[in-house]
Amino acid sequence: MSDRPQEGLGRRDFMLASIAAVGASAALAVSAGAANAQEAAKPSADAPSGTVYTGDVIDGKKVVTTLDVNDLEPGQKHLLYFQGVQMPTGHYWYVSVTVVKGAKPGKRVVLTSGVHGDEMSSIHTVQTVMNQLDPADMSGTVMAVTDIARPALESMQRRWPNQGRGIDLVDMNRVWPGNENDVTAASRHAGLLFNRLLRPNADFAIDFHTGTTGFEVAAFNIAEMNVPEIKAMAELYPVGQIFDNPTYPSVLHNAFNAAGIPSFCPEIGAARHLDFEMIALFVEGTMNVLKHHGIVAGPMGRTGKDVTVFVGNSAFPILATEGGIVEHLVKLNDKVEAGQKVAIQRNSFGEVVAEYTSGVAGEVTGQRSDVMSEPGNPLAFILFNRPAPEGVETYPE
Repeated sequence: MSDRPQEGLGRRDFMLASIAAVGASAALAVSAGAANAQEAAKPSADAPSGTVYTGDVIDGKKVVTTLDVNDLEPGQKHLLYFQGVQMPTGHYWYVSVTVVKGAKPGKRVVLTSGVHGDEMSSIHTVQTVMNQLDPADMSGTVMAVTDIARPALESMQRRWPNQGRGIDLVDMNRVWPGNENDVTAASRHAGLLFNRLLRPNADFAIDFHTGTTGFEVAAFNIAEMNVPEIKAMAELYPVGQIFDNPTYPSVLHNAFNAAGIPSFCPEIGAARHLDFEMIALFVEGTMNVLKHHGIVAGPMGRTGKDVTVFVGNSAFPILATEGGIVEHLVKLNDKVEAGQKVAIQRNSFGEVVAEYTSGVAGEVTGQRSDVMSEPGNPLAFILFNRPAPEGVETYPE
């Protein structure tokens, strides 16, 4: 996400930028984005088929440049490294790949996290799911990639530090499906992963995220509820909110959707720490999804039917107009009415310099967690179910 509110279609700036309203313009933008994604997702002419090993071994794990999970031994857990984009030094960024291949054939699911480098609960959620799987009792394959944007993770920051033409910070969740021959390392890395690792091994996919540094979100799923396969999966999570919106075309879960692979995006609280309470909800929901697809056996856990789920198709941003200390008057998931005061702001003397109200009726789905704010920073997002006021063209991320 960018650090300033953006106009027009967008997706993951839910944490630090404006939230785009649902409407015909959004649908047209997503359709165009899907067509562009299908074109960009084409592998380069020399892309090999089947699994290709480099011959290198890192910490006892073999390195691949292309993976076909059909080549792996069934009934086992496989730990690999995927060789991603090359660095200025001539070395490579590697990503960790865990494949749990069932003893019996079945559907293939890809679980991803670490597209943003400050989102720790998403990584832990995927790791927890993978640690619960027993390949001897499975039908199908679950592949996890938990550190997609390695250079961003190294410094626990949201964006990929690109060195192509001077220092630049690239939001990797704005470049999917990537392009193996693009000008930025993040886009080339995305192209390699999508063409040679992710897309070829997925019948469906889930891309896990959290809020960003300085902005926390409720437990919710971003999912296009008009797609039956996606709706069925999103409703299997015992979380209180669903954002029914296509969001940005260039995010990873939409690249999967454009390639014909049903996908959605769980959002798991705040960045830079582990929220074990929220993680447990998304682990339970993800295991439900695997049961739904017949990959693992057993009774369903709690689902959306066991909690009160608020489904909204838009999100209203409340932006700071002054600099100062922010005091929230509502909490995540609270219901608010149009005109209700949701935050105040004080200057260094303790004087109230601004009061903020919601322009819509809905539920609080995101709040600034950094206490200080300058003008233009999002202070809150309200998930709601009617067209945004005229002029608001922004998305929750």
